[in-house]
Amino acid sequence: MQVSFSVNGEARSLDLDPRVTLLDALREHLKLTGTKKGCDHGQCGACTVLVNGRRINACLSLAVMHEGDEVSTVEGLAKGEVLHPLQAAFLEHDAFQCGYCTPGQIVSAVAMLQEAREGRPSQVTEDLEAPVELTDAEIRERMSGNLCRCSAYPNILAAIRDVAGPAA
Repeated sequence: MQVSFSVNGEARSLDLDPRVTLLDALREHLKLTGTKKGCDHGQCGACTVLVNGRRINACLSLAVMHEGDEVSTVEGLAKGEVLHPLQAAFLEHDAFQCGYCTPGQIVSAVAMLQEAREGRPSQVTEDLEAPVELTDAEIRERMSGNLCRCSAYPNILAAIRDVAGPAA
């Protein structure tokens, strides 16, 4: 099947078997290997990408489902040589060890900050009428779909906190 979508701002068209996941289309057909295949079951978050601004597990989504969509991967976050603030914060806070989960963590954090700005509550949001306060507990809950086998969570939290600013 023919599928056309935008990836990191560039129009792309692929002829794919309809069973190809978005993850495999990105990695194997477009050679965007920043998005990682971790569990291939939607449990670890290593394959997190943005589709029309919302984070998804690319391993659970068929590429042909994204006709006309805007897909953003970790490769699309930087502007040339200028890193996205979260990418820079992850480096500054040493928020990785092996680094395998890092692209998914960063992409997920980008979406998580946007969700908070939009006022979308999480499971731990106390006041549904007030602006979202990004406490450590709020960040941990919102990032809970992204696992780190090396347990770099304190540094990941510090990097996100650095970009998000202090809890109000």
